[in-house]
Amino acid sequence: MIDKFEGDYAFLSNFFYSPITIEGKRYLTVENYFQSMKAANPGDAEEIRLAPTPGESKRLGRHCVIRKDWEDIKEDIMYKGVKAKFMQNPNLRTALEKTEDAWLEEGNTWHDNTWGVCRCIKCQDKMAYNKLGKILMRVRKELKEGN
Repeated sequence: MIDKFEGDYAFLSNFFYSPITIEGKRYLTVENYFQSMKAANPGDAEEIRLAPTPGESKRLGRHCVIRKDWEDIKEDIMYKGVKAKFMQNPNLRTALEKTEDAWLEEGNTWHDNTWGVCRCIKCQDKMAYNKLGKILMRVRKELKEGN
């Protein structure tokens, strides 16, 4: 089990520098891509895309007007960004493949039980969905199968 995306496994984090190009636009990280996709306004989306750090893109993404269909598409957007990360960065693909069949879980302390798992006292009775971990394992399986 890999339960934290730090140290040797920092590359699994959406904050890890891993340039991707999707639909002709370059993003520094999956976080920049994901956050920019939530913006309803194209100008906001571009500002978020070009943010110099994933943390800044996340901050900007929290303050933009969110597109109306976001809840319906956000998991597909995350999958698309994560898949691009490992398809377009061969060294990261190899690192992901080396995790073999390990369970991947974004353990965190910021109470994110949608994309990861927080085990603090405040979250101990909350359901954790680990959606990012599940997407990473799905991508790993698809890469292994040649998809």
